[in-house]
Amino acid sequence: MTTEGQQAHTPLEMLHPRSLKYLSRYLRIWVRGRLWLQVVIGMVAGLLLGYALGPTAGLVPADASATIVSWVALPGHLFLALIQMIVIPLVFASVIRGLAASENMDQLRSLGMRIVPYFICTTAIAISIGLVAAMVIKPGLYVDAETVRATLGGLPQAVTTMAPDMLSLGDIPEKILGILPTNPLVAMTDMDMLKVVLFAVIVGVALVMMEPVQAKPLLDLLGSLQAVCMTVVRWAMLIAPFAVFGLMTQLTSKIGFEALLGMAVYVLTVLAGLAVLFLFYMLVVTLVARRNPIAFVGKIRELLLLAFSTSSSAAVMPISIRTAEDKLGVRPSVSQFIVPIGATINMDGTALYQGVAAVFLAQVFGIDIGLSGYLLIVLTSVGASIGTPATPGVGIVILSMVVTAVGIPVEGIVLIMGVDRILDMCRTMLNVTGDMVASTVMDRWVGGARPLQMELAAEARRETIRRETGEDIIITKH
Repeated sequence: MTTEGQQAHTPLEMLHPRSLKYLSRYLRIWVRGRLWLQVVIGMVAGLLLGYALGPTAGLVPADASATIVSWVALPGHLFLALIQMIVIPLVFASVIRGLAASENMDQLRSLGMRIVPYFICTTAIAISIGLVAAMVIKPGLYVDAETVRATLGGLPQAVTTMAPDMLSLGDIPEKILGILPTNPLVAMTDMDMLKVVLFAVIVGVALVMMEPVQAKPLLDLLGSLQAVCMTVVRWAMLIAPFAVFGLMTQLTSKIGFEALLGMAVYVLTVLAGLAVLFLFYMLVVTLVARRNPIAFVGKIRELLLLAFSTSSSAAVMPISIRTAEDKLGVRPSVSQFIVPIGATINMDGTALYQGVAAVFLAQVFGIDIGLSGYLLIVLTSVGASIGTPATPGVGIVILSMVVTAVGIPVEGIVLIMGVDRILDMCRTMLNVTGDMVASTVMDRWVGGARPLQMELAAEARRETIRRETGEDIIITKH
């Protein structure tokens, strides 16, 4: 056990796990290697090859085309499987160690009381922006109904919008109990991220209230688990450009290049909504965090490009924490708590996309969902986006829940799957931007018991001890 000559009074003040940002070495090579450019090239090449293999070009027989596409898409499905494999353990370990990185219980309590309402409010605002953008631009009117029939085999019958169920006072206790992870293993296998995060928070709070000597072994184990997860992420990054190439080839060959072009207005609507959300973030940065928005964007630029390349805010958590601390000046005790939580429940870009997509499909099918339908979209999207895994393509899964709730045929999702890859990359950039904004806002609102320079100096001393002793968890004594 390593000690540091510093006064400490509670178990939380005595525990000092190493920051996840030190695992960013697994990802920094991809920042310098311009992975985003390789991904864009792979995307364009996939569109061209998909067109050549598709029925429109007719250059390759259908049977041969299906065989080629299945092999070309293999790296893409492998990439998705690797990222999905590590999200649960990475988020679980990072949330617990993030809790242990707090300065004291007062700071931890203050962060927890403020960050949840903040995330819910920004998510609701993001969905509202998406709904307004879709209602103003009306992208569904630009899609040919004949294309829909050819794709889906006929338009569905009119569907009556379901009104939200009224919640009685007697139902509330049961709903609260339903959120608690009574079986954490089932929650993990079902990828129910809200229950996974709640379980991690409960375990983390229990750990930081135990004697540090008892908590240290589990925190060490979770640190090793983080390192294992980032090693898998590094493997996934090796095939990222080939993954995007293969997935775009598969989607274009099945749906057709013309169908993708017909979705251009929908794509532009989503991008316009994301641009408005980005401007909202910059307004928050300016008015609440009191930062220069242009300088803020310049400091997080590399992080956004990496998020664009990976389509996973969880996979880039080490870079996110390093960016928040080293470039934005956020104190480590705040960033190491906010980023892991935000990577799971702060999915504003995904929430906005769900709002646009739901209204788009309603317009395509000629369904008037009404005011109750819009309200249900907001409620369902907020609930679904808070507690979804930060993995590529998860937006489609959430969208199926949202459209089903308001009576829109779920089969219509096939129309937007072809353009989901590029939108997934863009909305991940907004998700990560939201985490950086939340970190700066909470740093200003909550702060810490000590000045930032004292906290950084103490962390630098502990890192020197770690290098000399090989210890991951530093325990201070009186």
